[in-house]
Amino acid sequence: MKIGIGIIGYGSITPFHVKSILELENCKLIAIQSSNEEKRRKISNEIGVLSFASYEEIFSQKTIQLIIICTPSGFHLGPAIAAMQAGKHVVVEKPLEITTARCKKMIDVSKEYNVSLSCIFQNRYSLDYLKVFDSVRSGELGRLLMGSASIKWKRDQAYYDATNWRGTIKGDGGAVLINQGIHTIDQLINLMGKVKTVSGSIRTLIHNIEGEDVATATLEFENGAIANIEASTSMYKAFPEKLEIHGEKGSIILEGGKIIHWESEQCGKLNISNTDLNSGASDSLAIDYTLHKRQLNEIITAIINGNTPPVNVKEAIQSIAVIEGIYRSSLKGEKIDIKH
Repeated sequence: MKIGIGIIGYGSITPFHVKSILELENCKLIAIQSSNEEKRRKISNEIGVLSFASYEEIFSQKTIQLIIICTPSGFHLGPAIAAMQAGKHVVVEKPLEITTARCKKMIDVSKEYNVSLSCIFQNRYSLDYLKVFDSVRSGELGRLLMGSASIKWKRDQAYYDATNWRGTIKGDGGAVLINQGIHTIDQLINLMGKVKTVSGSIRTLIHNIEGEDVATATLEFENGAIANIEASTSMYKAFPEKLEIHGEKGSIILEGGKIIHWESEQCGKLNISNTDLNSGASDSLAIDYTLHKRQLNEIITAIINGNTPPVNVKEAIQSIAVIEGIYRSSLKGEKIDIKH
């Protein structure tokens, strides 16, 4: 069985999905929607698939069972709901949406129309991250104590000026936390568990944008652990993102998606020689599509088998809740409880 796929929106991330779909055996790309006539013409000539100006035209295609949303972050809600109401399963590029309220609307519609809804967090599918996940779940690190997520990247003003939505509240929901930082924040939460409270501070110091380009936060988890987040797109020099997980029996550190330190009572200190970093620290497209391909393959396989696709919406909304809490904490100057 092959799942027919339609893509809504043709931005910088769309080619990652296109390449992935073309190489997977369990799906077929049927059509792409874009409001840009030049892009539609290019799609038809280069890929040989249908192209439409409006997403309603895609929904009328009976050979399409799954819709992938690649519109700007703050414009996921409309096409996602319309797709689900048309009986299509939906995959949304990160973030699921820009507020928990908008996410919950999408989740409610998916339940009402009995279709699957999932979100792309492809960094969960790096081989090194999967090793860390398995280690944490097996209890190798013991009780988790501390964690940290560091996203100290660089984006120039031209990056934000290239679109009418990046760094805006309506289109992006903010800036560095909800756009660049959300991948590492998602991994941190996925490893350490549910967040109980957040205290955060955000600033816009360098760029001419509505959202933040410098942010810090402290998270308190329900299991008693604590973690820090540092995020910026204003660094003089970009650094690969770093994720640290510390337990009573061991510690693991990833940098640029690769393990750079692993030491535990159970395994001792492992020799790490992998230096092939895969980071978008200074270039948002300086990554390949392999991780998208891995996640899409699992999502499509789950749909075919009637299972809940990864990353499910209960997980996808958690990072939004935390980031939303950081924004509120900075505005109010107080600790914010995270509701689940």
